[in-house]
Amino acid sequence: MLWGIFLAAIVLVFVAVRTFTREVVDVRVAAVNHQNLLSTVSTNGKVEPIEEFQAHAPAPGVVAKVYVQVGQKVKKNDLLIKMNDADAVSRLAAAHAALRSAQVTIQDLEQGGSQEERLGFAGDTNKAKLQQEQTSRDLAALQALHQKGAASASEVAAAQQRLQSANAALQSIQLRSTQRYSPADQARAKAQLNEAKAALAAAQNSYAGVNIRAPFPGTVYSIPVSAYDFVPAGEDLLDVADLNRIQIRAYFDEPEIGKLSIGQAVKIVWDAKPTQTWHGHISRAPTTVITYGTRNVGECIIAVDDARGDLLPNTNVTVTVTTSQRFNVLSIPREALHTEGASDFVYRVMAGKLVRTPVVVGVVNLTRVEITSGLSEKDTVALSATSNRDLANGLAVKAVE
Repeated sequence: MLWGIFLAAIVLVFVAVRTFTREVVDVRVAAVNHQNLLSTVSTNGKVEPIEEFQAHAPAPGVVAKVYVQVGQKVKKNDLLIKMNDADAVSRLAAAHAALRSAQVTIQDLEQGGSQEERLGFAGDTNKAKLQQEQTSRDLAALQALHQKGAASASEVAAAQQRLQSANAALQSIQLRSTQRYSPADQARAKAQLNEAKAALAAAQNSYAGVNIRAPFPGTVYSIPVSAYDFVPAGEDLLDVADLNRIQIRAYFDEPEIGKLSIGQAVKIVWDAKPTQTWHGHISRAPTTVITYGTRNVGECIIAVDDARGDLLPNTNVTVTVTTSQRFNVLSIPREALHTEGASDFVYRVMAGKLVRTPVVVGVVNLTRVEITSGLSEKDTVALSATSNRDLANGLAVKAVE
């Protein structure tokens, strides 16, 4: 009994000493208050014009003269670049000659031949008609003499043969003058005419491309060639765009695609002008996932709302999309939120102790978390201990700054 009483006394003394000398942990705390919460997503993008004109060399040749400079504003139909037009003029003249030849061929077909041929046919026809008339009169005379016994039957037959030959010759000449060309000849001539028209149109376009003009008002932002440079066909000569109407092609990682939608506000920053900010909105949200380098991304088009010609094409920018906005909501620092399984909780500081409190979370951004239930504005939550001590329910703590 004495030993039992002695052991019980020792336990009581230990508990009392532990109670009055237990460790108090210093923890950083934060008040639960109302704030505006913005949730954003950032990525990189490239600026590109909405309306752009890229002049290309219509054919191999030499740049004769460049009339503009990079950064110069131009009006519609202003002359930008002139190419050496000797080859274009030659091709245009050859195309005109080929078309005229095809047109003459069609005209000859419709009129039965050329003027010389028609005159020849007319002379041959008149000659054949005279021959026919002469043989017809000779036959009539022989037939009258044969009735009187002054001409033989063989002479009449020979005259009839000569008349048949004259009729056949006249008919042949008439057929040659009226049906000289077959349907195949006519089809071939029409095909040649169409080919000549197409060649002329191509030559005219090529000649028009020699003098390159601005199709709309804009700003010249790239001239990769100089006067007297030889360029192959299709070479880029000059780029013009309306720098007040630009867009940004941005690529967002796959987990962030679901947060994006048309109309969301976007902030744009260019490292070359760090003190300036542009604004825009999403005009086309990602519709599929593509591989971009080593990333799986969604392509997004962002329209720039306040472009003033100071955001240059092909520059790399940083875009930040505001995916959600909540105003005057109850929130805590993100550091104070703990997750275990599917439940969220915080540690409230109450009477010098930590109390584990379940909460319901709303919008989350990089620094703050919206609390829809579980806390009130008068509560204080623990962030972390100033030492390496883990937070736990019932832990004795002291709040520090």
